[in-house]
Amino acid sequence: MTWQEAETAFDEADFVVLPCGATEQHSTHLPTSVDSIRAENLTAELAAAAPEHDLNLLVLPVLPYGYSEHHINYAGTISLGADTYQEIIIDVGRSVQRHGGTRFLVANFHGGNIEPHKLALDRLQRDHGLDSYYAHWTDFARDQLEARFGTEWGHAGEYETSVIEHYRPDLVRGDRKTPQTKKNRYEVRQYAHFDDLTVEGGLGDPTQSDPEFLEEVIEATTDRILTHLRSELE
Repeated sequence: MTWQEAETAFDEADFVVLPCGATEQHSTHLPTSVDSIRAENLTAELAAAAPEHDLNLLVLPVLPYGYSEHHINYAGTISLGADTYQEIIIDVGRSVQRHGGTRFLVANFHGGNIEPHKLALDRLQRDHGLDSYYAHWTDFARDQLEARFGTEWGHAGEYETSVIEHYRPDLVRGDRKTPQTKKNRYEVRQYAHFDDLTVEGGLGDPTQSDPEFLEEVIEATTDRILTHLRSELE
């Protein structure tokens, strides 16, 4: 958009959406861009389906860096500090408000971003009066994912492998898909880095990926998130 087109778009949008990804290791078979690929494509699904719910979403460019300190021991991971990241979200929100955006939605696709996001959105609402919303996409798909993949489908496992096979199969190193080797399981202790947990860098068994099933999950989750947005807007 030009700035003139953007001026109109901010005025007409029900929600201005910031898709948040990350740049971090995703085991030996997936690229470091997994979370940002998910952010771009799954947010585009939301925007495309929004008119069916009588909604208009204005989607900002993907924020490709997040809070990924727990992956930093693996090459290719680029992490912002938690305080830096929180301030970036606040600055984006303030810019949205300056241009007439009245509702700011952060669509998140990386678990490490959640805590800085929540603090940033608290500040935007309390200190700047910007009506803020939050959708960690995976939370809205969790029931379906657990029914199909069980409970071990986390980082770079069945779910994320399926998503990348759906949108960017050319980026999946199929010959390197292997059940991930778990080193430790902690219920109480805080782990410092992800290589405390896993050898290859992932969890679960990416050989059990199912991109066709993910198409169903994407459709249902897109509808679920938009239904919530419509309801809370009313």
